[in-house]
Amino acid sequence: MLLRFTTTPPLHQQLSGFSSFTQPRRLNFRKRSISCSISQIHSYGTMDYERRPPVKWNAVYRRISLMGNPEMGAGSVLNQWEIEGKRLTKWELCRVVKELRKFKRFKMALEVYEWMSNRGERFRLSSSDAAIQLDLIAKACGVSSAEDWFLRLPDTLKDNRVYGALLNAYARVKMRDKAELLIEKMRNKGYATASLPFNVMMTLYMNLKELDKVQSVVSEMMNKNIQLDIYSYNIWLSSCESTERMEQVFEQMKLERTINPNWTTFSTMATMYIKLGQFEKAEDCLKKVESRVTGRDRMPYHYLISLYGSIGNKEEVYRVWNIYKSKFPNIPNLGYHALICSLVKVGDFEGAENIYEEWLSIKSSYDPRIGNLLLGWYVKEASLEKAEGFLDHMIEAGGKANSTTWEILADGNIGEKKISDALSCFQKAVLAEGSNSWKPRPVNVSAFLDLCDEESDTASKEALMGLLRQVGCLEDEPYASLFSLHNGSVTSNELSMKKDTTVADNDMAENEDQDEDDGAEMLLNQFQSSL
Repeated sequence: MLLRFTTTPPLHQQLSGFSSFTQPRRLNFRKRSISCSISQIHSYGTMDYERRPPVKWNAVYRRISLMGNPEMGAGSVLNQWEIEGKRLTKWELCRVVKELRKFKRFKMALEVYEWMSNRGERFRLSSSDAAIQLDLIAKACGVSSAEDWFLRLPDTLKDNRVYGALLNAYARVKMRDKAELLIEKMRNKGYATASLPFNVMMTLYMNLKELDKVQSVVSEMMNKNIQLDIYSYNIWLSSCESTERMEQVFEQMKLERTINPNWTTFSTMATMYIKLGQFEKAEDCLKKVESRVTGRDRMPYHYLISLYGSIGNKEEVYRVWNIYKSKFPNIPNLGYHALICSLVKVGDFEGAENIYEEWLSIKSSYDPRIGNLLLGWYVKEASLEKAEGFLDHMIEAGGKANSTTWEILADGNIGEKKISDALSCFQKAVLAEGSNSWKPRPVNVSAFLDLCDEESDTASKEALMGLLRQVGCLEDEPYASLFSLHNGSVTSNELSMKKDTTVADNDMAENEDQDEDDGAEMLLNQFQSSL
């Protein structure tokens, strides 16, 4: 069955508006021990909660998250709440922040903290709170703003958690040099005595594909008798380049009496076995993933569906999906994305279309990443005309074409030797909403340049180069290394020779790396979801 389609601003907005912490006139701290776990990678410790009040945080959270005009800021909601005579406590506000962070509403979470910071006489904010606020600033406003805020923070609040939050901010955007300088400062201050900052550095090196440096960090931890935890081992497993080495690390992990392998451990190992074609070992690991799913954690199901799809086991994809639906009444977009992507991989296109129709009937908003999965398949297996009709449907259904949408259509036009139309799609990709981090896949750039050479169309070739410069592709060293520049132009033959080394030669494009997971990114997602 084929689908038919007819054709006063919030403080986060200005750096100068960020409040510094107001220190209370008198601090009365009781001596206590502080423990720091990896699951709190962003908060770096527990918050200094007030005595737990009757629960009403959920009502405050709903009112903030459902604001008709988000530009008014979360502070306007909190002001109105108190005008109504409902005095807010720190515990309630911190619980609201936690929920907002959970759903990546970082700007709103930051506004709640800013509201508390402006009322220092009421809310005693600790170093843990400072670490959370720094993390929110980095995510909502950028690392540069977080650095400025860190410099203005009183030294009395700059402890290992705040330094750790800044280190994690650097790691998230792959600022290796700044991260290495900061962790050296942490070593000198005695803040690098537990596994947490080392795990952050290992994750950074994984994302930069500098696998040898992961081993260097592990060696440093062992030399300094710093205990590796479950996350340390999971990252270490992800860095292994052979099954033999991975299995050796796993055996060493099992010798640690305080560490129990979790679902991430076995999904990491399954990913490695799949890449090397050892499907029997991969399926054995996936059974162990399933046996370790606990509580209300949805993420393991997404990985199970995705990895069974990579193996080509359609029956297991549907079996896990049915279990997932039986446990959770509402499935998020990420779950539908994982399923449709897997069904396309195993060649069940009718099933993918049926699930897409199911998602359309229950979605709260249109996620173009899901539509892009079918769009990519239509370009590859059906026709460009059908793909363009599907784009019309996406827009009618409330979606907005993103950069990947236009790149998929550019690929289709290249296949039909329509240079002008393909270039137009690349131009629309640059202008699409949220295109800041978009870079065209080098394999598509190579194909376009080859077509331009074939048709002797120098003007279109130079126009694409102009676009690449405009979006900063040629300033990105790893990306630019895929190109050979000579007098400002690209030698497409050399690019063609290198295209097999690029990430994900796959027409489904967006989020495919989630399914092929490089290990470290999966761990970073788990750190974030734990909050």
